[in-house]
Amino acid sequence: MSTSQDYQAAEQLLRRPARPGELVVGDKVRPQWTDGGARFRYTVSNGAGRRFMLVDPAAGTREPAFDHTRLAAALAAASGQPVDPEALPFAAVETAGNAVEFVAFGAYWRCGLDDYVCEPAEFTPPGNPLEVPSPDRRHAVFLRGHDLWARSLSDGQEWALTTDGAPDHAYGSGPASTGNATLLRKIGLPHLPPALAWSPDSTKVLTHRTDERAVRRTHLVEAAPADGGAPRTHSQRYAYAGDEHLPLAELVVLDVTAGTVVRARAEPLLMPVFSPVAARWAWWAPDGSAVYYLGRPRDLRTLTLYRLDPATGEVAAVLTETGETRVEPNQFMTEPPIVRVLADEVLWYSQRDGWGHLHRYDLHTGALLGQVTSGPWAVRQILRVDEAERVVYFTASGLVEEDPYRRSVCRVGLDGSGFARITDDALDHVVTVADGREYPDGQEYFVDSASTVDTPPVTRVRDWSGRVLVELERADIGKLAATGWTPPERFRVKAADGVTDIYGVLYRPRGFDPAVRYPVVDNLYPGPQVNRVAPCFDPGGMGMDAEPLAALGFVVVALDGRGTPGRSKSFHDASYGRLVDAGCLADHVAALRQLAADRPWMDLDRVGAFGHSGGGFAAARAMLDFPGTYRTGVALSGSHDARFFNPGFVEAYDGADAPEAWARTAGPDLTDRPVGKLLLVHGEMDDQVHPQHTLRLAERLLAAGRDFELLLVPGAEHTFLDCLAFVRTRCWDFLVRELMGTRPPAYRPAPIVVGPELLGEMFA
Repeated sequence: MSTSQDYQAAEQLLRRPARPGELVVGDKVRPQWTDGGARFRYTVSNGAGRRFMLVDPAAGTREPAFDHTRLAAALAAASGQPVDPEALPFAAVETAGNAVEFVAFGAYWRCGLDDYVCEPAEFTPPGNPLEVPSPDRRHAVFLRGHDLWARSLSDGQEWALTTDGAPDHAYGSGPASTGNATLLRKIGLPHLPPALAWSPDSTKVLTHRTDERAVRRTHLVEAAPADGGAPRTHSQRYAYAGDEHLPLAELVVLDVTAGTVVRARAEPLLMPVFSPVAARWAWWAPDGSAVYYLGRPRDLRTLTLYRLDPATGEVAAVLTETGETRVEPNQFMTEPPIVRVLADEVLWYSQRDGWGHLHRYDLHTGALLGQVTSGPWAVRQILRVDEAERVVYFTASGLVEEDPYRRSVCRVGLDGSGFARITDDALDHVVTVADGREYPDGQEYFVDSASTVDTPPVTRVRDWSGRVLVELERADIGKLAATGWTPPERFRVKAADGVTDIYGVLYRPRGFDPAVRYPVVDNLYPGPQVNRVAPCFDPGGMGMDAEPLAALGFVVVALDGRGTPGRSKSFHDASYGRLVDAGCLADHVAALRQLAADRPWMDLDRVGAFGHSGGGFAAARAMLDFPGTYRTGVALSGSHDARFFNPGFVEAYDGADAPEAWARTAGPDLTDRPVGKLLLVHGEMDDQVHPQHTLRLAERLLAAGRDFELLLVPGAEHTFLDCLAFVRTRCWDFLVRELMGTRPPAYRPAPIVVGPELLGEMFA
């Protein structure tokens, strides 16, 4: 049975904003480049507060950015407040010459680093989060109404860049279906920053006018608005699969000082999910002479690279690739395209040989010059291209024998010769490189975080030969281990076809005793746009639900079945036209049986399915398709019927004109099947996956006389971000009651205070 102590440990492991303390120290380094990229700063938790570090890779040094003890004493003397140098009362600093500025004790302070004297300073805002500053920091562009405006950062002067914006036809906005309007209202922000890209010389911006005038209008009803008034209707432009009209992006180039507007002389881009500028499907050439962008027709079987002349708006196709299924510039929908335009060539990601590899094309003629990489592995990210040396550096997966998802840093000549692994080990490498256009000196090295699912990361700076220049951090998991957490076990089993290897992780329950038989939870996310399991050490990432469930006393399994990304083209395409399989649930059933065969402590008579969003769809589907395996399920925010979901997802993975395939996903049509104990959870104001998905399923279950529980959370958005612990606790109660057969403890989590800091949490 689960105790209050187990629930407390589970809540500690639940990824949530404003969680007191950090369970892992030194696991993430986010560089803030300075001096043209020659050096960088970063902050790191020391378990009590933050340490501010300065790194000089060329000198091989890592040292405090300032004397924390002297600054603490100076601030204490100036403010009259006690200051602990190990827990400084600020989270960030701004540099101003040889001084740092920060907010502490409700005031703005400046502390000189020569004499360490702190004194109140005139507050200089570090920047409006809704503005996009130019590279030279002279101007910023922001959204006002439906138009874009510019502001001088020196004197505050403002002027309009566009004047014809209108409702549902505004500049710089992404599709309303993914705009997070509900959450933005909660944290007091009117909208997201505009989607735009500055030219390298800071004179122009690339953006788009978003046309949603003909897109389906949908509605959500807020039963209890925060002001206590009557129920309120919120309208949203949201296309469904098969709708005639989708959001469109009309590319434009705006000259910030001259005031000119140059519109692309081409058809608008389809934009069902993300802004092409924000998703980096449209970008400036390094010298600002051109804009390049990627476009696809609705069936996604053709991918074209275009060149846009920012002076005239003329558009020309550079190269095109077609295929029998979708042609994509990256298997992962949320990662940028693996395409790089060089001086006279294009490095182009293609899966035409069955794997994701780089090919080289002539920029001017579009002719194929040759294949750069090859083999039974996949390029994951272009890191740097040294045109003088004719070498490209990149990450690739599939080169580590024991785990095809782990990423290695590699190099190869642009002619395909001289391939070598720079990180020649069995670890997964997450790499950060400075933007060479803004920080050219930062291209001389990379920041490398090396780990596995059960090995905490070590972060180092390396040069392009792989030599370590300076070590930055070794993650400390002492607090994490103190919760009773143990590292997950990475496993490999056979898919349901008996041939294909599939991979996942298994979490043992807190206080594991091999003599005890434990209930099992399959923590689902079906893709096909992202993996369920990351190959790196990442407590609280996609494992947000797995680790808390293990703390409650469950064996938890998470895996990537056929149809998910990260491997071969055929492995990913197993999901094409087969969203109904929910990431190949048959593979999950096969995996559970194989794992339990030599782990007698896994009780397959007590198996539950648990998932959120696409995972919520998969959890309900597991109950309907495999009732002999999954006796209990929790489905949160599930997209239970593709016919009423975002076409950018549905049509990408089920086909653009496939109403029969979309209909097969409809869980509400399957409620004549037996179903075990099922909990359905949805946010009333979910503007990503509308609550009607769960309510339609609930209505059919009622009509069929099926037993289930329903939790509709008032005012909640898709991720339950401001009530995450409450919602998850109710889910834990259900699983403890139904799989363990015991009464849950009377445990109530701490509330979350909603504020602007949640904006970062949305995209973390």
